[in-house]
This record gives sequence, C-alpha cells and structure tokens, in this order.
Amino acid sequence: MAPLQHSVCTSPVNVGMYDISGLSLSAADPDQDGYARQGSVPLSSTPQPAESCPKILHGETVTDRRSTFQPHCAEVHSVAQVMLVKDELLSNRKIASATHNIMAYRIFDEERRSWLQDCDDDGETAAGSRMLHLMQILDVKDVVVVVTRWYGGIHLGPDRFKHINNCTRSVLVEFGRVPAKDPAKLSTGSKHKKGSQRNK
Repeated sequence: MAPLQHSVCTSPVNVGMYDISGLSLSAADPDQDGYARQGSVPLSSTPQPAESCPKILHGETVTDRRSTFQPHCAEVHSVAQVMLVKDELLSNRKIASATHNIMAYRIFDEERRSWLQDCDDDGETAAGSRMLHLMQILDVKDVVVVVTRWYGGIHLGPDRFKHINNCTRSVLVEFGRVPAKDPAKLSTGSKHKKGSQRNK
C-alpha cells in the first residue's frame, strides 16, 4: 500500500493513490469528551479566517491483521491552524470514513512563554493522550499529528497503541522534528493500568 504524498490545503488531499477497498470499515465510536483538556481552545472551535492551512505530510502506512494505520503531520502555530489541518484531512471521504482519526498537537507560545497542547482520542480510548505524552517526551513543538486507523475487524489489543505511537514517531522523524537515531523512550508512550482500555 503506497503512502499518501505531501499536500497543501489549497487543493484536495489525494488519498486515491492507494487502495483500501479491502478493509472492513466501521463507524467511529462516539467520544463523550473528545479531548484531554489542558487549557487550550476546544477542538470544535471555529478557526479564524486570517489563518492559512499548513502543508500536510502523509506518512507510511502500517497494516497489522487487516487494520491499517497512517500518520499525517503539519507545522502549526495556532489552534486555528490545527483545526484547518483536521478539517482538510476530514474533507477526504476515505479519511473521514476511517474508524478513528486520533490527534495530538503541541504549540509553544513565544509571547506568553507557555504551551498549548491537546489531544483527541476520536473513540480510541487513551490513544490521543499516549500520542501527546510521546510528543512531550520527544520535546517537539509547533506540530500536529493525526493517526488514521481503518479497523479491519480483528482486535489488536495493546498492539494498536504500539502502532499508533510508532506511526507518530515515524512521521515526526520524516518531518524533521525528531532526530532519526534519537534513542528516545519510545514507542508505547505513557504507562496505563492494565485492563483500562477496550481490547479493540
């Protein structure tokens, strides 16, 4: 399966370059909360018209037991740009129909000398917070990562978190945000209590 190519939001994201017709897609589970609140603007907020959508990089796909994962990454300097990236990705029907589009971002506000950071599980319980924790460990800034998962009908258990975090790190390396040979503390991110997530 060939990865998506780089895209700019002024033109549609081309996800027709690879075939996912063999995947068994299911609707994303509704997420009651939607994101881990850390003082930033909620993910449903409307972007300011003055903001422009950054270029989006699409990483390599990973397939395990018919579930396919693909990361997307962009440089952002405001929550409004985060929303523009998310909206641009979801404007494509294949990405929008994926089981989960898990997101995390970190932005450093130079003027206030403070961080804006948040995450969205999109129904994959605790996946967004694990992504954000990994991004904190890697000390990346001014970047948003979205990992798309097309569920293939077979439960992956904890391996799904490994794939999500590995996708996150790989696209950050490809994007030039993390040294490729950084020995970092990677791939599963933060520790969570056993049995706290569904075995999907």
